[in-house]
Amino acid sequence: MIKDNQKRLNRLHVLIDGAVVALAYILSWYVTIRSGWFSAANEVLRPEVYLGALVIIVPVYLLLYTVFHLFAPKRVQGRRQELANILKANIIGLLLFGMVLYLGRKNPYAYHFSIRLVIFFFVTNIIAETLERNLIRTVLRFFRSKGYNQKHVLLIGYSKAAESYIDRVRANPEWGYQIRGILDDHKSWGDEYRGVRVIGATENLKTILDMNLLDEIAITLSIKDYGGLEKMVAECEKSGVHTKFIPDYNRFIPTRPYTEDLQGLPVINIRHVPLNDLLNATIKRVMDFFGAIAALILFSPVMAVTVLLIKLTSPGPVIYSQERVGLHNRPFKMYKFRSMEVQSPNQERGKWTTPNDPRVTPVGKFIRKTSIDELPQLFNVLVGSMSLVGPRPERPFFVERFKEEIPRYMIKHQVRPGMTGWAQINGYRGDTSIEKRIEHDLYYIENWTLGLDFKILFLTVFKGFINKNAY
Repeated sequence: MIKDNQKRLNRLHVLIDGAVVALAYILSWYVTIRSGWFSAANEVLRPEVYLGALVIIVPVYLLLYTVFHLFAPKRVQGRRQELANILKANIIGLLLFGMVLYLGRKNPYAYHFSIRLVIFFFVTNIIAETLERNLIRTVLRFFRSKGYNQKHVLLIGYSKAAESYIDRVRANPEWGYQIRGILDDHKSWGDEYRGVRVIGATENLKTILDMNLLDEIAITLSIKDYGGLEKMVAECEKSGVHTKFIPDYNRFIPTRPYTEDLQGLPVINIRHVPLNDLLNATIKRVMDFFGAIAALILFSPVMAVTVLLIKLTSPGPVIYSQERVGLHNRPFKMYKFRSMEVQSPNQERGKWTTPNDPRVTPVGKFIRKTSIDELPQLFNVLVGSMSLVGPRPERPFFVERFKEEIPRYMIKHQVRPGMTGWAQINGYRGDTSIEKRIEHDLYYIENWTLGLDFKILFLTVFKGFINKNAY
């Protein structure tokens, strides 16, 4: 069983982390003090003073790692979340370090303590902890994929939730989950799904729990069987086996919900939208504003040349505005460099561009292929009707059509539309699957982080500018 193994691994992980913190600090001391490469006149403390500080530093950092859940099992913990927690713990550690030195500045030890050592340790420790944890993750996943360090799980209830759980476990052998079977009152003994068999009815639960061979119980009851849920949970809790509940609601809530506590009453929110949080929304808006200013300065020569070429080759305005649907279903005017001959509103409304479209000018064909025609949307970003990153906005005509044809289409309007997005860097631009585009938009909406925005902007440079589907 893995229960004892997990305790040993956790203890070993604490020891390794303590050693890494100590080695990162000693390396920082050697580089900034001992080597003489960065010596300063006021750093006169003896080596034993610097090294003696480890007696306090190591326990404090291990406590911080505990607070930020850095000793949690790594089976399904994401690398990005772990890195974020490493950064948070080390930032708090840096602030504590600085506070202690400031408050104790009248003490000669604190006064002469090297600030450069503290900064160097901050950077070195983040790098060392990240490398160490990724190495541990790789080693553990290798052994789990080979059949070692397995967690034995029993499913209670055959349902779509059970099938989805089995699908994910089978697709990720590095998680190290061994599903021992399913208990269900409606399936026959021996029925199976992807090699996982029904081994009895729910009345056999107590007998199986008494064998003490399981690490975890996953309750995957069909929604019609929820009447017996209370009894099963009580039985599992009595055994002391870790129990989790996987609700069978994917058919009518096809998303990633989250739970909040309403004075002791659990409330399930159907969709988790991180940008509904005021702090997240403010951070993104600040990034948009200053990012748009920087981009306008950077691309101003390209925009100036584009204005000149459009003016010289085609009569009509340089900037073309079109009504699109944005945040909270509100319409706004989206700006582009004009890439077509001037048309009446009735001619262009409700019609997509097609290959070899005669309405597209020679200059327009080039700026559409290279996405230069999108650059005026930086002004949309400045005024707040758009974001640098988000789902692409659509015209009202198509919004009315798609919201009837495509489930969850309107969810994209819970965030600001973007100049580029997760769908676009994955190849869903122009004449591509609307369903796939919405699927990627929903992933972005539910999994937004500032890091994801930076990743999309970075990949846009390589994948987003040249649009093979632009006509």
